Amino acid sequence: MTKLSVVILTYNEEKNIARCLESVSSVADEVLVVDSFSTDKTEEICKGYQVRFVTNAFEGHIQQKNYAASQATYDFILSLDADEALTDELLGEVKKVKENPAADGYYFNRLNNYCGKWIRHCGWYPDQKLRLWDRRKGTWGGQNPHDRFELIPGSSTEYLKGDLLHYSYYSIQEHITQANKFSGIGASSAVLKGRKSNLLKVVLFPFWRFLKTYFIRLGFLDGYYGLVVCLIISHENFLKYAKMIELQKLKKSIN
Repeated sequence: MTKLSVVILTYNEEKNIARCLESVSSVADEVLVVDSFSTDKTEEICKGYQVRFVTNAFEGHIQQKNYAASQATYDFILSLDADEALTDELLGEVKKVKENPAADGYYFNRLNNYCGKWIRHCGWYPDQKLRLWDRRKGTWGGQNPHDRFELIPGSSTEYLKGDLLHYSYYSIQEHITQANKFSGIGASSAVLKGRKSNLLKVVLFPFWRFLKTYFIRLGFLDGYYGLVVCLIISHENFLKYAKMIELQKLKKSIN
């Protein structure tokens, strides 16, 4: 049977980490927690389970996830965030993979819980993620904070049934705070790569994002919280392009 390392990133995740650890306890041959020097009870909670707890300074989502993958004992890795957990159906699918791995990577759907409500539209579901893979077949890439595991050309993939439950936000304020943070990271990454923003993008892109998530991707079917999610997604998009202009002006003044 193939050995499996479950790799989890944490930073002040005392609300979530126990649920995550319990959901993988029956399938993991190793649970590796890579923590960015939490100041709450995350480490204390983790040490109540059979985990290997490692600390590493956070330099970016992509960098931290590649570091974590390099520290795992086994080549087959299930990569999770602390606020995620496997359903029983997905857990059974992962066990089947361990018995007979037939692909280099495996996709499954992520279902987001927002302020206690499961969001099934807004472009948030099915939110397919590649989270189970052979680390010899790829590396984490993308653009911070929207990282993704990138398999080398020619790698094989399959789709697993069941959902990865994501307890995304417990309050609207948490989402707003995260949107502000992620828009700054996204703006910095985009400018570093030479991408440009302008007034037209600041106005039109957020408007289009709202139309797309709320109407085309049926966010209105998720009721009140569907509207909130789509508006904050649009606002994050506005913040990103506005911050890009600010960074462009700063770069120009320095040069």
